[in-house]
Amino acid sequence: QVQLVESGGGLVQAGGSLRLSCAASGRTFPMGWFRQEPGKERAFVAAISWPGGTTIYADSVKGRFTISRDNAKNTVYLQMDSLKPDDTAVYRCAARNGMALPPTTPTLYSYWGQGTQVTVSS
Repeated sequence: QVQLVESGGGLVQAGGSLRLSCAASGRTFPMGWFRQEPGKERAFVAAISWPGGTTIYADSVKGRFTISRDNAKNTVYLQMDSLKPDDTAVYRCAARNGMALPPTTPTLYSYWGQGTQVTVSS
């Protein structure tokens, strides 16, 4: 069983930056970040393969967010720059077993963190 714990969320002004971390209890393979606003479906943000050669981004964050991983620490990061009020959401990391490329569909992930709130003020 893999446990994921996110940290790094908070309140920031538009144009600012935050870095989210997701620490995994065991070795994982492809990992992703998703976000969810109240009353809306989970939306894909970014994903990274094992050991990290492939990254995928949603069009809405491309060029502003960077996903990376430190395999020695079993931790995945999401660096968020040039934040906008539309980025406000609960951010959750996800992991899956297997060696496939990181999927963008949330149902293909087996393990989820509890989430961390990101609020961007205008």
